[in-house]
Amino acid sequence: MFSPQGPTLRELAVQALSSIEHGYDLLAPKFDETPFRTPAGVLDAVAAALEPLGPFGSGVDLCCGTGAGAGVLRGLCEQRVVGVDFSDGMLRAARAAEPDLDWVRADVRRLPFRPGFDLAVSFGAFGHFLPGERPRLFAQAYGALRPGGLFAFPIAAPARVGSWPYVALWGFDAAMRVRNALLRPTFVMYYRTFQLPVVRQELEQAGFEVSTVPLTALGELPDGSPRCRMVLARRPG
Repeated sequence: MFSPQGPTLRELAVQALSSIEHGYDLLAPKFDETPFRTPAGVLDAVAAALEPLGPFGSGVDLCCGTGAGAGVLRGLCEQRVVGVDFSDGMLRAARAAEPDLDWVRADVRRLPFRPGFDLAVSFGAFGHFLPGERPRLFAQAYGALRPGGLFAFPIAAPARVGSWPYVALWGFDAAMRVRNALLRPTFVMYYRTFQLPVVRQELEQAGFEVSTVPLTALGELPDGSPRCRMVLARRPG
């Protein structure tokens, strides 16, 4: 799962025992050598699905990490591209890789933007927010978009009950809850809490008009349903 240039087991353990922000500061120099970075296939599938919905003027990647999603925006947006993250270490890595883009250190629950973006994306970060925090996060995304602007992100199909991925996710969530019950600061990473029906409702409550499209390039499940969909949440107007 990790390249030889990736973090050691000890480094990962230190990260997991830190806060989210400090943990990612520590991981940043080697983050792109881990399986935590959004795979190129997912980025390409999202870019291909968004291209017919453009053109877009300016775009923002929320929880941008080292900048993988901002690279998608660079190919879709004709004007400004911004990446936002609260980890200074991740932003340093992003800035080193893409010095021509704008990188902003901020908490996405308190974005420092007025409505000005045509497209907002996010990849793989929602598990770091407790369910009670998501309405505020979605309201901030809504507030950063111009009328008619689009908030887009991929979401995988839920694992089949009893399957190995299902058991692994249950085990990971359980381990994180035990860790957070025993240690401070907490490290929030609960990916089983991000479920499409609930997320759709929360986006609609924030004011978005919500639809989904299958990311067919990422394949199908045995029953023919897509392995991954893209959520399209549009600010009316």
